[in-house]
Amino acid sequence: MTRNLLARLMCGSAGTLLIVGIGTGAALAQTVPQTGEAIELAPIVLKRNQSGTEATPLTTTTDRETIQKRMVDNFQDLGRRVDAGVNFNSASKSINLRGLDQDRVLTVIDGIRVPWLADPRDMQGGLDGFDFDSFAKIDITKGADSSRYGSGALGGVIQLRTLDPSDVIEEGRNWGAVTKGAYDSSDKSWRTNATVAARAGNTEFLVQGGYRQGHEKDIPGDIGGYGAGRTEQNPLDYDQGNVLVKLYQNVEGGHRFGLTGEIFKRDSDFDNLIGTSSSYVRDSFKSGENYDRKRISGSYDYIAPEKGGWLDEAHATVYWTQQTLNTTTDAVRLRDPRAAAIPGDPFRYGFPSGVYKRDNELNLDAYGFTGYLIKEAEIGDIKHKFRIGGEIYRQDWHQYAAGVDNCPNVDWTKIRQPMGPQTCRMLHANSSDMPDVQSTGVGIYAEDDIELFNGRLTLTPGGRFDWYEHSPQSTAAYANGPNFNGTLPGSSSESRFTPKLRATYHATNDLDFYAQWAQGFRAPSALELFQNYGAPGSYARVGNADLKSETSNGFEIGTKYESDKYALSASVFNNYYRNFIDTITIAPPGGDYPVGGITGYANLSRVHIYGAELNGRINFADHWVTWASVAFSQGKNTETDQYLNSIPPIRAIVGLGYNADSWGADVSLTMAAARDKVSTGGFVAPGYGIVDTTAYWEPKFAKGMKIQAGVFNVFDKKYWNATDVPNSINLATSDRYSEVGRSFRVSLTQKF
Repeated sequence: MTRNLLARLMCGSAGTLLIVGIGTGAALAQTVPQTGEAIELAPIVLKRNQSGTEATPLTTTTDRETIQKRMVDNFQDLGRRVDAGVNFNSASKSINLRGLDQDRVLTVIDGIRVPWLADPRDMQGGLDGFDFDSFAKIDITKGADSSRYGSGALGGVIQLRTLDPSDVIEEGRNWGAVTKGAYDSSDKSWRTNATVAARAGNTEFLVQGGYRQGHEKDIPGDIGGYGAGRTEQNPLDYDQGNVLVKLYQNVEGGHRFGLTGEIFKRDSDFDNLIGTSSSYVRDSFKSGENYDRKRISGSYDYIAPEKGGWLDEAHATVYWTQQTLNTTTDAVRLRDPRAAAIPGDPFRYGFPSGVYKRDNELNLDAYGFTGYLIKEAEIGDIKHKFRIGGEIYRQDWHQYAAGVDNCPNVDWTKIRQPMGPQTCRMLHANSSDMPDVQSTGVGIYAEDDIELFNGRLTLTPGGRFDWYEHSPQSTAAYANGPNFNGTLPGSSSESRFTPKLRATYHATNDLDFYAQWAQGFRAPSALELFQNYGAPGSYARVGNADLKSETSNGFEIGTKYESDKYALSASVFNNYYRNFIDTITIAPPGGDYPVGGITGYANLSRVHIYGAELNGRINFADHWVTWASVAFSQGKNTETDQYLNSIPPIRAIVGLGYNADSWGADVSLTMAAARDKVSTGGFVAPGYGIVDTTAYWEPKFAKGMKIQAGVFNVFDKKYWNATDVPNSINLATSDRYSEVGRSFRVSLTQKF
């Protein structure tokens, strides 16, 4: 698996490097005049705001220095050592902001949507598929910012900005390089990473790549063996690799044209020792989980050299992306012992035993355009800053489950033993559990920063119009599904206007107070609309093509202060959500579906989430800094008066750091209260406090070298991340869901 992964990455990067080489050569040729006279021109370097849009008062930024210094490798680390308001659900592999996760939080990379993926067979993920060494910064906007973002931004927006050549090339140089090697004891993983960037005239390029290999996490669970009572993690091996290539051509007058290619792949193989021991030959159950993300994008950026023209800034990106989730199973199944015990059972002779394989794949191809314009103008005596932008995208969804087994070909609706052997009733493969779906989205927005009272007060009205359509497509694989009734569901389409209004009072150059009201929405997913999973004789999960969009009204007040010595941001929010899409029981067990009945989706719930957040920093003495982050939220389904299990308990981070010329260290304490506000059957995760510490050294005898080390969960505390734990678990096996105990990381970085 490792060799295949490396081969694919090397082939992809080689092709992109060829493009880089051709582009660089062409740019160099253009720097020589036709007359043959060599004239040395100063390079034009355009630095743009690559987060996709400008930051708002609701946005917090984590720069590359903080990411590297606090040894942040993933979103769990970000929420543990930087921002207490960020949680990551490792079960669904989705980001949680203000109690909302999955596709209610929008993630973009360089302005391009990266959807959270889910299919009818409970395969989920996509938002753990990033290499944090490739990031220049992370912008997080919590809560809906409706005039800039469309569907999916109910809980907030995660904006990831990848490295540019200018992030690697130091001032006064034309090239730069960074290499890094690291070891992490939490999963016994080794990784390497390298970035090279160069500038030739007005042409810049960058190549960044990384590779990681590791195993299962080292959690406190210590019950081994085989079966449901096991609390140790399943033995696991994984490989992860990425390649990022960028080419930019700067043109005099403030223009820049760019081309980006990116590949990310993660392959995991594990022995499923927790599986159903009575159904499979011992130690035969092997599984795999794979994620693959690719993109090619072209960009155009314009920043006017001088104010006064008809346009100050323009940014546009056209892109193609592909995401693929894949799960596999390879096992040897036992004959069900109940088959021979039931008189007259039709499977007594030949009830399935032998090879059992599954290969389930969900693929998303997306094409799109996104961009925005900025113009400052003075109308009368009032200054305005206009932003106009939009996006259009097309997403093609495809799901297919291949398989091999020995189930007899029978009509399960005629079997009268619903409580007898059930194995084959639950199985079906070589078909699609949802039709192929073509999804189209269009959004346009406009907003205006209006300065009043000599700039003391800024009013920002804005609005966005979105239209979407999900169109199911008939395929032979979908028609081959055992639950297909011969009818293709109809298309789902809706439009939505979401306004906002923000007022910002600039008390001083460093201190702002703001208040905002904003609406938001989330379109129903292709899964919620069109899934058709199950089989007669067992159970069914079906979509609802009549679902409406979820909507929100959000209110927030807050303040921001930032100077060289102090930084503070504080906010209080109150959000109301309507038409929440819930799972409902359409029909109880019985009839054609005797095992589990029929479940589906409906717009039922009204949800209320409120809370407060605080982030701060103090440079209280030379080389010394302390920081803190606190996040509190509370939420209920107001129709049922039940607490939401997706709401994390109050969390806080307090840190202290020392940074000298060539060395530094920090220590942080992360605390969480017990999650006692859960719906019926929810796991009451206890509170905890864990200590992390990191240190670095830049030896003067080796220019550009940096050695880092960190010890995490110093006191080996056993704890649970509340949002990771399923709603109902067996307390005897709760250790299976606990987090990593004491671990350490070491890394060596060399800059050239």
